This record gives sequence, C-alpha cells and structure tokens, in this order.
Amino acid sequence: MALLVAAFLIGMPGLLTAQVKIGMITTLSGGGSALGVDVRDGFKLALDQGSGKLGGTAVELLVEDDARKSGKALQVANRFMKRDKVDVMTGIIWSNLAIAVVPKVVGTGIFYISPNAGPSKLAGADCHENYFNVAWQNDNLHEAMGQYVAQKGFKNAYIMAPNYPAGKDALRGFKRFYKGKLAGEVYTTLGQTDYAAEIAALRAANPDAVFFFLPGGMGISFIKQYHQAGLTGKVPLFGPAFSFDQTILGAVGDAALGVINSSQWNKDIDNSANKAFVAGFRKAYNRLPSLYASQGYDAARLIGAALKSTGGKVDDKDAFRAALRKADFESVRGNFRFGSNHHPVQDIHVREVVREGKVLTNKTVGKAFSDHADAYAGQCKM
Repeated sequence: MALLVAAFLIGMPGLLTAQVKIGMITTLSGGGSALGVDVRDGFKLALDQGSGKLGGTAVELLVEDDARKSGKALQVANRFMKRDKVDVMTGIIWSNLAIAVVPKVVGTGIFYISPNAGPSKLAGADCHENYFNVAWQNDNLHEAMGQYVAQKGFKNAYIMAPNYPAGKDALRGFKRFYKGKLAGEVYTTLGQTDYAAEIAALRAANPDAVFFFLPGGMGISFIKQYHQAGLTGKVPLFGPAFSFDQTILGAVGDAALGVINSSQWNKDIDNSANKAFVAGFRKAYNRLPSLYASQGYDAARLIGAALKSTGGKVDDKDAFRAALRKADFESVRGNFRFGSNHHPVQDIHVREVVREGKVLTNKTVGKAFSDHADAYAGQCKM
C-alpha cells in the first residue's frame, strides 16, 4: 500500500489541498534497498523543508516499493497512472527497471524525473521530451575513472561489472577514456556475492590496476574478498562512488580506506545549497547523507523550480517541460544544467575514502571533468 508521506496536508486548517501528485517507485526492500531509502529520504527532506510544498505548490507524495523487480515496478506504475492520476513520477534506482517502466510512463504524457538510473538507451535513441535525469547518464562516473586511471599512468587494467544494462554502460564508459591495455574484462551475475573465481582469475592476469562497478551488496562483498585475498595495497582498486558511498562504507569497513572513486557530489562541496542539505539531512535522519540522498533532494528541488515557474500548472505540459529544461535551481553539486537529451552537464569529482573520527567517509581530492556531457546526446532526436 502506498505510503502517503504528505498526509499532514489533509484536515489541517489553513493548508491547501495538494495540487500536484507525485508517484515515487523505488527499492525499499531486499538487495539495494539502502539506495532507494536514501533517494526517498532526500526527496522527502526537500518537501519537508517546504512544509509540504515544492516551489510553493502543495504536493502529495505517494511512495511504493518495487523490491528491485521489473514486474512489480510496472504494476505500481500502472496503478499510479490509472488509479491515482499522478502528474509526475520518480524514484527508480535500477536501469533494467527504468527501461521497463519509463517509456510507458512518458508515453502517456506523464513526466518522469530520474533520481538515479540513466541507461544509455534512454539518453540516446529512446530519449523522450517528458523524461529528465537529474543524476547522470550511467557512463559518466566510469568515464571519470577511466580518465583518472589513464592520467596516473596505469597501462594494464582489469575491469569488471555485472551483466545488465548499467554494467555494460559502466565498462563502455571506462574504456571511452582509458586507452591502455586490458588485463581482463569480466561481466558477473547481477546479485552475485561470491567472487572467489573472479579474484583468482584477476590475480592470474597480473594487472597494474583494477576498476570495478558492483553496486550495493555486490560491491561490499567484492571489496571485502579483495582485501581478504591480500590484494589491497598491491593492486590499486578504483571504482565509481556507488561502491564507496555513505550507504556502503560502514559495511565495507577499513578495506575501503584510501580507495579513489568518482562522484558528481560530495558532502564537502562548498555551496550554500549543499550546506543546507547536509545539515538538514543529518538533523532529520541522524546520519550523513549519501550520493543517492543528494539526487533525491535535487530531483525534488528541480520539480519545485518548475512548479514555481508555472504556478503549479503541470497540466500545461509545454510550459512545465520548458521550466524543467531551464533547471533554475541551485544544485547541491554546484554546476548543473541539462544537455539536449535532458541529462546533466556537470563536473565529476575525484574522492578518497578517509576516516573522520569514527566514521568512514569521502574527501574531495580533485576533479576529473568540468561541464561533462554524456556520449549519447547526439543519438537523441528531440
């Protein structure tokens, strides 16, 4: 049953009935649920900071769990569209779910704002005027690590990712900017947690660097087993933020210390929006925000900026779409604008895992790209 987050709007004198209905489908149970929880909590923080409004418009937020299953995500999407009559949808974490759900949603005229999944298919040939991605195109963080590993002089990298759309985007993105040799290119099973065979093959290949993309519990298992195999410090490990984010580090432990990773956001980015976000999140939830929380927060603020511009009139689709394209809000990551395919043009930072007191976290140590766009915008015929 959907969770009515903005229920306090009902029956309270002086408050407006919700004018805009937003449906959030995200992963709140099973593997990868920490990502969906943080997207939801970041989005809800922006809504709470506006006392139930985004851009001055009262919002009703419906949240439902997809359990990381495409069939369930489709069921929820159909319910949101037909029964609940939502105006905007958001929340999906996984690319295979996004590919299944987003075309059906935007095909009905409803807007979809992605706070995470950015498969190449939706950025390129299957782009749509009502689809916007506020996080990234899937390749972006991997492209940044390919650039960094190449710049640091590594010439024989071993690369690995799960065999699903985002995994293929990841290694394609890394190879776009890494020009050295490949000691191995391996696609694992999605959801796999035992990497003994892969680590044995990796050791035998004798690489000078390892790049991997294994989101959620997959990454936790791999990093721990990599450390137990005695490879930490001998063969440098590189990855995107997904495996070194705040949702992950507590479970990984000291095996992650010193690892370099790439991200478009970190808690130490110095701007007023980020300071308000980090402080607000810590106060509301008593934990540090993650990358995913920042994306949920920015998704809400993007919608809020468009609602403010149109006076809350989502049914004027041309005006609302034009307002989304302007992205007239201060992103917590700093520089942000949409490219022609409605995916971000943004800076990608380099981070290092450090210890602050008793907490493992990330420190920004450099920048891999400035105003970086994705590789698929040219295939988008909008």
